[in-house]
Amino acid sequence: MGKTANSARLWLMKSEPDAYSWDDLVAEGEGTWDGVRNHRAANNLRAMQPGDQAFFYHSNIGKEIVGIAEISRGGLTDPTDPEGKWACVKVKAVRKLKQPVTLAAIKAEPALAECELVRLSRLSVAEIRPEEWAKVLEMAGE
Repeated sequence: MGKTANSARLWLMKSEPDAYSWDDLVAEGEGTWDGVRNHRAANNLRAMQPGDQAFFYHSNIGKEIVGIAEISRGGLTDPTDPEGKWACVKVKAVRKLKQPVTLAAIKAEPALAECELVRLSRLSVAEIRPEEWAKVLEMAGE
């Protein structure tokens, strides 16, 4: 599913907005994406490189993609893991979407039926294919 070694990859990162929201990331300037304890999601974090972009998705409350973040540092060990086994990255806010794209709208769009957000709904860090990225941006009025 990946792209060539020299090109940026695209992701979706979920956060509960009452724990860490888009506005929190904007206020911080650069945030640490830690606390992930799912092997597939952690492998996605390990694969992230600086310059990769990610949709910022509010889970539980809102259930919508609200912004675009960029990976600023990859290959880090999660500071919340006392055993040092889990990965984390640093992210910076790029921009808020013109309009949020809800999970309901994503599920209703046939072009996004195979998107990991739909297929693997509990996955907190998912890879997004370039055509899915473009479709979501179109849905956001971008």
